[in-house]
Amino acid sequence: MVAVATSRALGTSVQVAVTDGEALGAARAAVDEILAAIDLAASRFREDSDLTRVNHADGAGVSVSRLCLRAVQTALRVAVMTGGLVDPTVGSSLEAIGYDRDFSAVGDAPPQPARAAAGWRAVEVDERRSTVRVPAGVHLDLGSSAKALAADDAAASAARATGCAVLVNLGGDLSTSGPAPEGGWEILVTDDHGAPPDAPGQMVRVRGGGLATSSTTVRHWTQGGRSVHHIVDPSTGEPARVVWRTASVTAATCVEANAAATAAILLGTRAPQWLLEHGFPARLVDGSGAVQHIGGWPSEGERR
Repeated sequence: MVAVATSRALGTSVQVAVTDGEALGAARAAVDEILAAIDLAASRFREDSDLTRVNHADGAGVSVSRLCLRAVQTALRVAVMTGGLVDPTVGSSLEAIGYDRDFSAVGDAPPQPARAAAGWRAVEVDERRSTVRVPAGVHLDLGSSAKALAADDAAASAARATGCAVLVNLGGDLSTSGPAPEGGWEILVTDDHGAPPDAPGQMVRVRGGGLATSSTTVRHWTQGGRSVHHIVDPSTGEPARVVWRTASVTAATCVEANAAATAAILLGTRAPQWLLEHGFPARLVDGSGAVQHIGGWPSEGERR
């Protein structure tokens, strides 16, 4: 029988589900260990994180943990996969529009010029020495890809620790490991990962791999009185124009699903074709609430 525990970490909700209720404690411990490690390695808001040291090294190479190195390499692979749409050098762009602290502390930000990203090719990684270097003034943001990586790692670690199937959901980015329960894991796909179970959205069943949702409706704030959100076009440094308020994607891993979902928001009207060409089943919701199902994503289970 499926057992579920909820908590918070990495500035978002955490849900751990297992197919053996007696294993829930061990699963939570394994997940907590992974999340604590990724926070120390890749948080943009911790003074003691590896990523903060990289961002404030004034162009010098910085020796980092193997996990931080892996998180940076994952972000660079995502940049390649999305043709540079999902770019880790948007940290400076996010700071320019006011997202320069933990989201819970972000308020109305003062207006200032947008700052285009330097581009992922500016990042230098030396795997042998475990060092990362970015030019002075360039700041990395690993938020989405590192969270997805943490979901994949946490699900795998918890499954190893318990010997049963596990689902880990980090604020709408989820990963599974082990044989799913009969019929699959039941998931509500909706605009806000914090929505109650009876909220509008779609009930789907996930049998393996990962599922991720990117949204412009949850992490938004004001800058000089205008509404802005956290999905930034690296070419301009501005928040992406909202064609899709929500993009949900399934893939073999949460990292791939998250990358494709974020790319879909940035692609706007070009997203359906891109998703089809890359073989990603997806659910897109436009600004009016109209839903499109792409590439084999099921149509049943929608509710208003």
